[in-house]
Amino acid sequence: MSEVPSAPEVHLKALRDRPFELLAELERRGRAVSATADQQASTGREWVGVALRMAGELYLVAREEAREVLGVPSPLTRVPGAKSWILGLANIRGQLLPVIDLRAFLGNGATPPSRNTRVIVVNHREIPAGLLVDEVLGFRRFSDSEFTADRPSTIVYCDRYIAGSFRRGSEQWPVLGLRSLLEDPAFTGASA
Repeated sequence: MSEVPSAPEVHLKALRDRPFELLAELERRGRAVSATADQQASTGREWVGVALRMAGELYLVAREEAREVLGVPSPLTRVPGAKSWILGLANIRGQLLPVIDLRAFLGNGATPPSRNTRVIVVNHREIPAGLLVDEVLGFRRFSDSEFTADRPSTIVYCDRYIAGSFRRGSEQWPVLGLRSLLEDPAFTGASA
């Protein structure tokens, strides 16, 4: 059996008739990518966030502030006397989770339901909340050098919750601070 070349010029198509060597090369490449990612994470050169769409605009949420992303739970139990932006309570794996329409809370009207509508469960020790957004686009990675303290103007009235932005090419991604949003007295005073 021949030895698997470790040079980066190995083409996977050349290994298609040699499955063991193909798997070994894929593993080598995977380990190389993993080592690079670990190195970047340990030096603090990379920031990872969850990308979302709200009112046609793109936003980021720090990965540490989002526990999980869910489809819209059904049924939601309305809460008597609560503000209109509180859609209700959902039972998620035996835990009650208040579901909040983020656009409605920010004063931009209700989030229109669609097959892409998602709930971001916020990772906060004391305030459980699921935030309804138009769409979640997955993880986005940025280097620290792409961060700017600029607060871009947005259609959604969320300026006071913007913690800077990341700029890549012509795109600017505002970072929505979920901790500051949840701890705002306007949010915690949810009774109508």
